[in-house]
Amino acid sequence: MRPMRSAVLSAALAGAAAAGLLALGACSNQAPEADASASATPGSAPDPMAPDNAPHVTVIEPVVKLPAVPGNPGVLYFTIQQDAGKANTLAAVHVDGAGRAEMHQTKTENGVTSMNRVQSVEFSQDQPVEFKAGGYHVMLFDLASTVKPGKDVEVTFTLANGDKVSTFAKVEETGAMEGMMDHM
Repeated sequence: MRPMRSAVLSAALAGAAAAGLLALGACSNQAPEADASASATPGSAPDPMAPDNAPHVTVIEPVVKLPAVPGNPGVLYFTIQQDAGKANTLAAVHVDGAGRAEMHQTKTENGVTSMNRVQSVEFSQDQPVEFKAGGYHVMLFDLASTVKPGKDVEVTFTLANGDKVSTFAKVEETGAMEGMMDHM
């Protein structure tokens, strides 16, 4: 009887293994692609009717600059403005392909230049904020190998009130001297 019991047990295990493989195969199905009309083009103003985009907030010319030395942080530059209504506060930035994104500000006081992390940046209709070399900028840490020159990456800006703006930034190389000047 042992050989019969062993054969039944082997068949049951083989059936369970096959069912498990089928279940895993079903998990690999790709999600349906998003409607192309719902996505923003690089550097374009976000669609104000998109559900995730804050009303009256525009992000202009976002660009990711890759580090001159691989493994070092990259940087994101852009301008953010309020087109109407009361002032807003940028509280966070997420860049697809970056392990971490931090807002920083470079300042020169008494001849000494320093770079400090900032938690938020206020902007308004009368006072847009330009994130650029030598001022506010977003440092990008742990960049994925998929973030390459000529590609676009999605960037999501989160406001203090929880509203968000999503758009795409063009990825560009950084020259050696340009990379050194980003923090001056």
